[in-house]
Amino acid sequence: MGDDYRIESDSLGEMQVPADAYWGAQTQRAVENFPISGSTFGRRFIRALGIVKKSAAQANRDLGLLEEETAAAIVDAADEVIAGEHDDQFPVDVFQTGSGTSSNMNANEVIANRAAEIAGAEIGDRVVHPNDHVNYGQSSNDVIPTAMHVAALEAVEKDLIPGLETLRTALEDAETEFDGVVKTGRTHLQDATPIRLGQEFGGYRTQVEKGIKRVGDVRLHLRELALGGTAVGTGLNTHPEFPERAAEYISEETNTTFREADNHFEAQAAHDAMAEAHGALRTVAGSMNKIANDLRLLASGPRNGLGEIEQPENQPGSSIMPGKINPVVAESVNQVHKRVVGNDATISAGAARGEIDLNLYKPVLAHSFLESAALLANAAEAFGEKFVAKLEANEEYCAEQVDRSMALATALNPAIGYDKASKVAKRALAEDKTVREVAVDEGYLTEAEADEVLDPERMTHRGILGDD
Repeated sequence: MGDDYRIESDSLGEMQVPADAYWGAQTQRAVENFPISGSTFGRRFIRALGIVKKSAAQANRDLGLLEEETAAAIVDAADEVIAGEHDDQFPVDVFQTGSGTSSNMNANEVIANRAAEIAGAEIGDRVVHPNDHVNYGQSSNDVIPTAMHVAALEAVEKDLIPGLETLRTALEDAETEFDGVVKTGRTHLQDATPIRLGQEFGGYRTQVEKGIKRVGDVRLHLRELALGGTAVGTGLNTHPEFPERAAEYISEETNTTFREADNHFEAQAAHDAMAEAHGALRTVAGSMNKIANDLRLLASGPRNGLGEIEQPENQPGSSIMPGKINPVVAESVNQVHKRVVGNDATISAGAARGEIDLNLYKPVLAHSFLESAALLANAAEAFGEKFVAKLEANEEYCAEQVDRSMALATALNPAIGYDKASKVAKRALAEDKTVREVAVDEGYLTEAEADEVLDPERMTHRGILGDD
């Protein structure tokens, strides 16, 4: 072996493990068994595993089930995992056993070996045992769904909601800044009655606000933890007070609220909470996609598009067309939406499966959810800061176009009736004149009446001509 490997063993026998690795035999078997994707769990999930193991050790210590020194060493080692000091010690592929047992044992072995070091022993001595101590009162079947909920809730609260708040603020600022810009509304991609650019941005801002609320609402069920159910939800080999105590420590560590699951059988056999939560993420992704698409259209041009807003010059847009600028940040949002939709299909399918007492899609559910949350958080922040906040309104052009709009004829309905208004609109289009010019020429309105009836800004407010 030389100095590159050491021998560790499990119930199946001995395994060669890299000498400098904190993981043990079961993790090494998983590394060799699952050369599937090259994707491993990221910071959020590894942190959550550390939090679960630390909290379990604290609860078992309080209950007299772990010696003080052993628990202290586990807590110290888990703290290092929580802080991200050992992320390179979690090499197991996401696509592994459906219960996530390999990742649970990875955490048990890393924390046990590091705790042994902290206690003054050698790695592999098992003075701190991965199963008997670090995993005491636990099973992969309740640890992994607990880590899933902890990681998902932290991703929502610490990453996604702040990212969406950045986007919401940028949209709100634009709403205020553009409130006086009157432009042509569009329905079916055809000219419609006038609207203020600020009103359109107010719609976008409200979409994001409602998205923040939708995402916030999913926390209710993510707060439920499966920990304490052990293998099938019965809680075999677990102290009756363990679930509640562990949940309290997890809440303390994360500075948010977690509690024991209402029903441990549901918490392990089904993952409806994850499906529900990701549904909110999918909806938010759709909102962001709609906003990004609209802004791309409004900024299209610069000479042969709608050109109602000026987009920021984030980077050159073409390797062949000099001077071309593309809405690259908005396009990244569009692509994030497609990825989130794909993840939603994965989560919907996985959450609906699993046989009898255990859902067997836990790792891919966790990975897909956390990827979506991270993508949306980063995209929302970049979209808000690098695109929306830098938009400028082409106010003069908007005014010119709204004066030429056929849809202004809508305001004629209360004054001259729908049939005459239709005649005005058709003649204006055929003769390339404005609605105002034709309405006056036909004798339907005087110049003064036309100024009042066909005032585009007035049309952006609720009401009927003549109302006070």
